[in-house]
Amino acid sequence: MQFPRDTVQARTTTPLGDIRLAAGPHGLVGLWFDGQRHLPARLDGPGAWPTDDHHPLLRAAADQLRQYLAGQRQAFDLPLDLSGGTPFQQAVWRALLALPRGATTSYGALARQIGKPAAVRAVGAAVGRNPISVAVPCHRVLGQDGALTGYAGGLPRKVALLRLEAARPPVAHPEPELPACA
Repeated sequence: MQFPRDTVQARTTTPLGDIRLAAGPHGLVGLWFDGQRHLPARLDGPGAWPTDDHHPLLRAAADQLRQYLAGQRQAFDLPLDLSGGTPFQQAVWRALLALPRGATTSYGALARQIGKPAAVRAVGAAVGRNPISVAVPCHRVLGQDGALTGYAGGLPRKVALLRLEAARPPVAHPEPELPACA
């Protein structure tokens, strides 16, 4: 992933755990749960993106995320900058954006939707590398048989998001409750 040189970040707390948000000049470039797979190295340590807790887009993203998780918002209204991904990844992420709340799809169906029916594994990799979790709803992708599959933020979060959206995951998997917002 390539991120704009002038990316800034902020942290917010949600019922599903702490989240890192990142913005560039053209929109939101990142929304990651702390500890999830595929975190960019520039979140921490030497060379980390500067923190800007007053950045208007990062504040709006945090507010909308909290509203969404509280069931007070149905969709996000934020400028998203997906340009850091490859053209293939961007096509997958745009297809995810078209998936309505409460609906799910499979990796195979997503591959067919973008015109690459044989690229199921590559679609899975692109879904897993989605830099803007929740807002780009990668949690809505299930296995071909409807089974829960990996989620970079962890399966309990995926289940909680699907429950929140009234998409029912298979009953064979635990369904943790979404904690109330404080």
